[in-house]
Amino acid sequence: MAKKKNQKRDALNALLEAAEAKDLRALIVELADDRPEVRRECVVFLKEHVSLKPASKSTADVEEAWALWAELEPDLSELDEYGGGDYGVQDYVVELLYQLAQKLRENDISWEVRQEFLEEVLPYIKSSNAGLDDDLYEVAYAACKTNEEERYLAQKFETLGPDWAIEHAMRIYRDIGDRDKYLELHALKMKYGMDYYDLSKFYWDAGEKDKAVEVAREGMEKGEGRMDELRNFLAIHAKKSGDRSGYFKLQFEQATDRLTAKKYQEFRKICGKKEWEEYEPRIMAAAERIREDERLKIFMLRKEYDKAIETLSKMDYPDGLFGKEDVLKIAAKLEKRYPEQVLEFYKTGLGNLNISLTRKDYARKATVIKKVRHMWIDIMNEPGKWKLFASQVKEANDRRPAFQQEFAKVVPGWKEL
Repeated sequence: MAKKKNQKRDALNALLEAAEAKDLRALIVELADDRPEVRRECVVFLKEHVSLKPASKSTADVEEAWALWAELEPDLSELDEYGGGDYGVQDYVVELLYQLAQKLRENDISWEVRQEFLEEVLPYIKSSNAGLDDDLYEVAYAACKTNEEERYLAQKFETLGPDWAIEHAMRIYRDIGDRDKYLELHALKMKYGMDYYDLSKFYWDAGEKDKAVEVAREGMEKGEGRMDELRNFLAIHAKKSGDRSGYFKLQFEQATDRLTAKKYQEFRKICGKKEWEEYEPRIMAAAERIREDERLKIFMLRKEYDKAIETLSKMDYPDGLFGKEDVLKIAAKLEKRYPEQVLEFYKTGLGNLNISLTRKDYARKATVIKKVRHMWIDIMNEPGKWKLFASQVKEANDRRPAFQQEFAKVVPGWKEL
């Protein structure tokens, strides 16, 4: 087999050696004519092996960039039409877009040609349906190398309309130092806390600190949505200006906005005795309105174990991943203090043990019943109660082999019951 392959290779070599230059050119043109990937490979190969004058190299760079676009555009168009697609296709297009951005950024390609690439990319940015926004924006930004070219791109973004395009235009105007245009666009977009924070930061960086604080305070009154950055900005200013009362008021609001155990801990850490006496009742009142798992963690931080077990007793065994490990770790810490309550908590994870389920469900229940066994055997020293309970469960499922197999894998002594 190897001999036949060598013969074919030798035959091709012989033909290439016999061919005249015009024949080889005709062959390459024919192969690359309708196959962008072949055309690009030819351009790359020849650029590496042929000595070119600067003007010719620039032409070759342009040819390579257009070959990249021709190679990726059909798949990009399909992704845009159907709102995404196969991950393999997406990864392929992303890689070629990355290469195209590099070529535009690093090679000596005229602004006129780079404008043409912008006109190709902008419709896909406007559509925003291919799921490749970041990669398309990267190409657009790579096409612009001077402030005036970036201004041209910002003006194009303005014509696209949606908020996200306006945000990109604002960012460009800010970066190139066009204050008036930046403020003009920002005035159209003052709804959310982050809008006010961005403007506050702009004024602060410009040295207009009083104006920055004024905008931030206005945002606290009028802004919607996430306010964390604004509060933090004003809290830092209050601390630096010696407004201790204002600082703690803002930090308390920050902590109790979607209060968690972590936020509770952070706020407790910054409080002195006086501040904690003032804010402790208020933060605990806020804790009554949060998720049970976070409230449970706060009680554990405070070593209020009676309140922790009371909270745990009202909860079901966590079925999903969210907060599961934290809750189970807390339950384990409470086992010796409150064995009966923790046992009942574990039992909630068993559900109905006399119905047919998937093997995956049986495996999950087996891990739970192992905790039930642990309570009766290791903590409460009542093996008789465990044996009675487990024997009843085993007998009720004697015709479910998958159930028995999964439990035998996990639960010690299951087969001997």
